[in-house]
Amino acid sequence: MKALVQMIIYIMIVCTVSTAQTYEIRGRVHTSNPDEGIPFASIVVYRDTANLFGTTTDIDGNFSIKPDQGGLYNVKATCVGFQPIMMKNILIAVDSVAVVDIVMTIGTQLNQIVIREYKVPLIEKEQIIQAPTRDVNSISSQAAGVYQVNESEPMNIRGSRSDANAYYVDGIKVRGSASQIPERKVSDNEEYSLITENQFNNVKRRPLSTFSIDVDAASYSNIRRILTAGMLPPKDAVRIEEMINYFNYEYAQPKDQEPISITTEIGNCSWNPEHKLVKIGLKGRSIEAEKLPPNNLVFLIDVSGSMMDENKLPLIKRSFRLLVQQLRPEDKVSIVVYAGSSGLVLSPTSGKEKELIMQKIDVLQAGGSTAGGEGIQLAYDVAKENFMKDGNNRVILATDGDFNVGVSSDAELVSLIEKKRDMGIFLTVLGFGTGNYKDSKMEGLADKGNGNFAYVDNILEAQKVFVKEMGATLNTIAKDVKLQIEFNPVHVKAYRLVGYENRLLADEDFNDDKKDAGELGSGKTVTALYEIIPAKSKESVDNIDTLKYQKTVSQDQIALNEMMTIKFRYKDPKGSESKLIVHPLLAQDETEQKSSEDFRFASSVAEFGMILRDSKFKGKANFKNILTAARESKGIDTDGYRAEFIKLVETAEIVWKASDNVSVK
Repeated sequence: MKALVQMIIYIMIVCTVSTAQTYEIRGRVHTSNPDEGIPFASIVVYRDTANLFGTTTDIDGNFSIKPDQGGLYNVKATCVGFQPIMMKNILIAVDSVAVVDIVMTIGTQLNQIVIREYKVPLIEKEQIIQAPTRDVNSISSQAAGVYQVNESEPMNIRGSRSDANAYYVDGIKVRGSASQIPERKVSDNEEYSLITENQFNNVKRRPLSTFSIDVDAASYSNIRRILTAGMLPPKDAVRIEEMINYFNYEYAQPKDQEPISITTEIGNCSWNPEHKLVKIGLKGRSIEAEKLPPNNLVFLIDVSGSMMDENKLPLIKRSFRLLVQQLRPEDKVSIVVYAGSSGLVLSPTSGKEKELIMQKIDVLQAGGSTAGGEGIQLAYDVAKENFMKDGNNRVILATDGDFNVGVSSDAELVSLIEKKRDMGIFLTVLGFGTGNYKDSKMEGLADKGNGNFAYVDNILEAQKVFVKEMGATLNTIAKDVKLQIEFNPVHVKAYRLVGYENRLLADEDFNDDKKDAGELGSGKTVTALYEIIPAKSKESVDNIDTLKYQKTVSQDQIALNEMMTIKFRYKDPKGSESKLIVHPLLAQDETEQKSSEDFRFASSVAEFGMILRDSKFKGKANFKNILTAARESKGIDTDGYRAEFIKLVETAEIVWKASDNVSVK
């Protein structure tokens, strides 16, 4: 009996001790609105620096962890699209529950929030109909960690080591063996404006050609990205003028007080020996970096969910770090971000505070939808509040162009930009990423915002834009630059402007100072090529009978030695009235000198563009001729851009031969 009583007492003591030794951390993770719990957030409990326990939040943002002993703990919460947060020194006592309340912010702490409306329903029926998948399994296979070879096969759901191979198709990470990767092609979600190629114009019927300059270079680096990935670019991604103007040319510096010089040259047309080629080159006055006006810059950075890929927000952050390193104490920088809402991350800060500016850039994370219109509005407001009368006031937008919340149509965004450009605040647009890249939208914004447009496909391109060509990128020396060429029918039967299809102007727009046109930066060169059918050619240029009542030009009415007259107008960056410069171009005889290296290189780039576009005017264009001309005209090539072009043409030839395009050898 005594032994039984002792056993019962022992069991009671053990049970009491065992029951008493309970510990628990319980909490909830939510946004600044307590009613918005954050599901599937990762919760890790630390003691000192050791990672002891982990869990994820439920659908309402709740979690519970039961350590095996009491003491002081740190609790870290992380979730894609939200700023990580650490709760330190949480005391867990015996037989008690430590309750923590964790508030997470989107991307980074926002000092200003802009409220926006949701569209209901969020997903339209048409979007589902147009989806590339047709069943639930295939839709599920779009999730990370899920792979499906085709819709008839089962899903493959698996985890992955941090050092495992990752495969990307159209910019989307997928998992599975390399043999399962489908044939690569440019994503259907990428958008480009339709280009209707310029035709030949009969000089007797249309003697004037008028267009706005284009200093953008986005098309070339985007094409490079596509070709390097082993694909041919869509035809409308190929803007030949942007390919030509990606490169600088050795044009003379402006003389006297003029901000722009003009250089012209006539030579043979490499893809059509019966034609001539005229090169018109402009160069903006170079200004030394220390003499550039102070900058009031607003970095407008897209941190929406579509920006998570390595070639988007991570590359943006590295790119802007390069720019920050070039800033001077007199420069000021603000940072605005936008996702589900827009906010001011960094108020105007001197360029000497480089470490602080970089810290604000480094903490940015992607997540949420894309309130692009609100972000642009806020960025302009910040730029206006800190306007520098004698400085360079500019918003620098970095995005993939996928605006899908708020003001999202091209027309609405362009209208918003047009209303702001007269303030003297210019816009630079930088495109990043693949898959849902919206080239057409970004090009339109830059054109209407008195700015330029570049595509950054790697850190070397960021170096080119932000370091090597910083003056041309950020400092405008002439705005609304327009050209008008009058051709002399004594020497020219017909002409065709190579490229610039989306920069054409009506002839009467040339003298209209209210008509917007292109901007030219410090030290920047702009090149335009005209393909000319000589007057003595027997080639037919149209199918229209000779007009009976129109006057013809007699040889005694006009200088016989002039092929054309080039006129261009420009405004000072802060001016409203244009200035006119006139430059006659004399015709050359058959003993003309050998074309310059710049002429031959620009011609080879144009010929390459016509092959990529499969232009009906490509004539005898071929990769062999392009490579020969480019190699012979590479010149000094200090930065290696022309050598890179040669490698790109070699790559394109391989990709072309591997495709079904056999018309060009």
